[in-house]
Amino acid sequence: MRVMVTGGAGFIGANFVHRTLATRPDVHIVVLDKMTYAANAQSLAPVADRIELVEGDIADTALVDSLAANTDLVVHFAAESHNDNSLADPTSFVHTNLVGTFSLLEAVRTHGVRYHHISTDEVYGDLELDDPDRFTETTAYNPSSPYSATKAGSDLLVRAWVRSFGVQATISNCSNNYGPYQHIEKFIPRQITNVLSGIRPKLYGHGKNVRDWIHVHDHNDAVWTIIDKGQIGETYLIGADGEADNRTVIETILELTGQPTDAFDFVTDRPGHDLRYAIDSTRLRTELGWQPQFLDFRTGLADTIDWYRNNQNWWQPLKAATENKYATTEKVVE
Repeated sequence: MRVMVTGGAGFIGANFVHRTLATRPDVHIVVLDKMTYAANAQSLAPVADRIELVEGDIADTALVDSLAANTDLVVHFAAESHNDNSLADPTSFVHTNLVGTFSLLEAVRTHGVRYHHISTDEVYGDLELDDPDRFTETTAYNPSSPYSATKAGSDLLVRAWVRSFGVQATISNCSNNYGPYQHIEKFIPRQITNVLSGIRPKLYGHGKNVRDWIHVHDHNDAVWTIIDKGQIGETYLIGADGEADNRTVIETILELTGQPTDAFDFVTDRPGHDLRYAIDSTRLRTELGWQPQFLDFRTGLADTIDWYRNNQNWWQPLKAATENKYATTEKVVE
């Protein structure tokens, strides 16, 4: 089986490559990645001799078509995904998330290739903090940022190509991922690497915003479950019942690293900051039989801290530039 993984040098994509090679030795993987700042070739170094790495843009229609012609399955992870960056300049988000997805859909349509589309729970907007409801497959789209709006648009493109052209596609919308190889601009690895670097962690607003956390390995196992068993044209939500507010996450990181739990700074909130995400993954569990393995968020977080502590050569070259970027936008609230 030949599988093209877009964005395979990024966080979730690289973990998907590692997990696939470990569990499915008959799969040959071609990674297509633009190698932007969010990609890291070192994330694929342990398996570099077992994959093909093609540096290129998913919006390059000729390149994508040539790769799809020799592919059995496309798993589309590639995306501009950082909300803060989308607020500063949405241009690349429209290019990659919308135009790039269109390019892939046309290629798989031409060559009759199975396609799985990775999306986010952020397309649904947010929930009130005291709302008992969670997102389901029938929740209306209500994106809040340029990032989530372009991801919502890409989901709708997939649905249209399934209905209009018979593309063999499935979609998954997942909650917030954490784990190894995640870029340190993201919330959990940024706070972990702050502590490891002797920098006080930073917390937007009052820290009450809630995210539904899932370990990246559970996410990727769910993706393969959907590819193997999912119904064409359907959407499945992936979540592991890992709701926690941002303040609790930072305090847990500080506790697990032996620091006082109040050793962080509040900074001004970002515009349009969603209050709460929560995934109901009942359909995935009951219809397809998937279950998460990392049931304890605290244990998964401890494992993630250990990974960043033991792989400082992977993230230290990124740290100064990341913090310098935030220094221009974050203001500590006294």
